Amino acid sequence: MKHTEVDVSNIHYALRSAHGAHPIASGEAESTPLLSECTDKLGRPLKDLRLSVIDQCNFRCTYCMPKEVFTKDYPFLRSASRLSFDQMTFLAKAFVRLGVDKIRITGGEPLLRKNLELLIDRLACLRTPEGKDVEIALTTNGSLLAAKARSLRDAGLRRVTVSLDSLDDAIFQRMNDVRFPVARVLEGIHAAAAAGLSPVKVNTVVERGVNESQILPIARYFRNTGVVVRFIEFMDVGGAASWARKNVFTSDDARRLIESEFALQPLLTQRANDTARNFEYADGAGSVGFISSVSQPFCGDCTRARVSSDGKMFTCLFATGSLDVKPWLGEALAPEALAREILARWRDRDDRYSELRGVCARVGSKKVYPTVRMSLVGG
Repeated sequence: MKHTEVDVSNIHYALRSAHGAHPIASGEAESTPLLSECTDKLGRPLKDLRLSVIDQCNFRCTYCMPKEVFTKDYPFLRSASRLSFDQMTFLAKAFVRLGVDKIRITGGEPLLRKNLELLIDRLACLRTPEGKDVEIALTTNGSLLAAKARSLRDAGLRRVTVSLDSLDDAIFQRMNDVRFPVARVLEGIHAAAAAGLSPVKVNTVVERGVNESQILPIARYFRNTGVVVRFIEFMDVGGAASWARKNVFTSDDARRLIESEFALQPLLTQRANDTARNFEYADGAGSVGFISSVSQPFCGDCTRARVSSDGKMFTCLFATGSLDVKPWLGEALAPEALAREILARWRDRDDRYSELRGVCARVGSKKVYPTVRMSLVGG
């Protein structure tokens, strides 16, 4: 489908401060009381929104979107099926009124969504009921980041996380399966840091027998750069058809590997709902994190909701069902109506897939049940 939108990637978004917020977001700096206490059946509050803007990606990573499944004929969402930026902003308002203070833009590869800066510009105008800025972050594979980092920062993006599974070009190209060179991702990481999207975070998915040899090289490369690396256990997300427990290289193994060369000490200042266990280098060269959703599930602290680019709300990365929020996104409705629907769904939430996976480990090593594809709901 041919796009007719104008490419605004080079427009400076200082216009926002000069002329005020976009009409749909005006007034959002004013404090609005929470609609109601928003906690689920396990007492977990709603604090984070993962908002997917597109389900397509230009990589075919073997653990997420393997090429044999996501072929050139795969039925991805058509542009007309995706939420508009107006709808996404309306949606974000409702989540903020329920206590969300951080919105992460995801995909697919979110930088494939044309004029993404316009959405970030609007979301950056939102304020929590206490009057604080809502933190806007983005996760990307880094392929388009070098050209977009400055305009994203100018639009109001505050932080970026880049997926990088290897510094060895042969391994990296084999894993992304589209022969994309690692040098261009590194260029994007450096551009993001230069633009002030700091601290830049790098996520490395470690799969046993594939790229565990890259743990130490990646740790070495980003020491003393201000970039925070997190090593993630290979998870059974939707799309990871080849997942098996024997392929999981645990966080403890990864940490021990790094400690064979560099002394680490645990960081004491962490949020209760952080997904990573963070450590700092004893010599002050920075920090490194480990996300252990397979070996040490952290479902009890999960405060994240996910909305797909076609308007489905998922209460877990491994969910099978969803709430279609599109009927509450009409111009005649107020965000409070949508917030009430979200509140009802969140209060009924009892998802804890990773913990259940651990309970079922004695039965077998495969996935507990089929889950939604990761490219639809984001990471």
